[in-house]
Amino acid sequence: MSLCFLFLASLISATLATPFLAETSPADLFGRSQLLTSGCSTTGTASCRNTSTVSNLCCFEAPGGLLLQTQFWDTNPSTGPSNSWTIHGLWPDHCDTTFSQNCDSSRAYTGISSLLSNNGASDTLAFMRTYWVDINGQNEQFWAHEWAAHGTCMSTLKTACLPSGSVRGAEAVAFFQTVVKLFQTLPTYTWLANAGILPTNSQTFTLSQLTSALKSASGGFTPALDCQSGTLNQISWYFNLRGSIIDGVFVPINSPESGSCPSSGIKYPPKSGTPATTTTTSGGGTTTGAPSSLPSKATIRSIQSGSPVGGLLTAGTWSTQTLATMTLSGTTSSFTMTSSRGNCGVSSGSLTCGSGVTATTFSAVSSGGNLLLASGGSTAFTSDGVPSGTTVYTVYTGSSRAQDYTLSIVST
Repeated sequence: MSLCFLFLASLISATLATPFLAETSPADLFGRSQLLTSGCSTTGTASCRNTSTVSNLCCFEAPGGLLLQTQFWDTNPSTGPSNSWTIHGLWPDHCDTTFSQNCDSSRAYTGISSLLSNNGASDTLAFMRTYWVDINGQNEQFWAHEWAAHGTCMSTLKTACLPSGSVRGAEAVAFFQTVVKLFQTLPTYTWLANAGILPTNSQTFTLSQLTSALKSASGGFTPALDCQSGTLNQISWYFNLRGSIIDGVFVPINSPESGSCPSSGIKYPPKSGTPATTTTTSGGGTTTGAPSSLPSKATIRSIQSGSPVGGLLTAGTWSTQTLATMTLSGTTSSFTMTSSRGNCGVSSGSLTCGSGVTATTFSAVSSGGNLLLASGGSTAFTSDGVPSGTTVYTVYTGSSRAQDYTLSIVST
């Protein structure tokens, strides 16, 4: 994939509720509406693990069954939040680590912003404008390139595999939704920070320090780290896939090859300089990757299917009763939250506020005019039911339970 990286060079926080990689389905991650469903089983053989030829490549990713979720650490100019890596893409390498690119010029869509916003994926687009940003501010070109170069080579996204009546470009919408959702399960910055590895200009790191921290946090999986002139600037997390890119299960694996970083003396500088102005040529005018400012006092309100449904009480539970006023300390990229009961934190996947609670470092993401609470980069929260009257529910991160929603930060 080095050719893609070279081409793009000229174009171009929190503790995760589940602190390790598990087999992950995009459809299960965030309760975000999907334009498509594949109808494929997710219990069969994973890509690159078959021992005989598979004929139905609509439900088995081939030949590009070695999938890389790649992330950038851009420092000058800096891109994205100062406490998060940003998305490079999702690449379908062949099982032997070779790869194909630009597989179908007839589907090299442009105007990605409009494609997403016109097909119910405005939340995906909002996230991309902060976390999938080009180093030179040319987001539209960057996104279009990633789709054309890599998305068109995914067998499970060929138009013949789509449900009858699918709109033109639906498979590209699914591609961007899946990439965003997968990225949100891979908080590289947070995993390094939790091991005491923070961006700095005053020290260097060994490759073993970096990979050991990431392997431990991810549940035993080693990524590939790439450097430029000894400076860390890219990471690749590897997966096989059960089912379709649209809604299949991503199975984490160790990197089959080493990155370009040296064994020692690796620089991990903080993001500096001014982020490039983000230009979107269609579907939303001009914006920047910086989220809105963080209020010092706020209520945390639940949004479910576009409608407000209560919010957080002082204990951090979901309720339709009078909402708690929370104190927020920090910036949108890194802040703590307290109620009158004490610190708010995520432990074992559930949110609580109270005395003795270890404070979690949250972040905030601008989406659809709302400033959304995020834990580990994810804005998804879930509960076992919908509150009513005096009935309240525990708030969990992710979307593994019956009721999915986001939490909006509303200044008081």
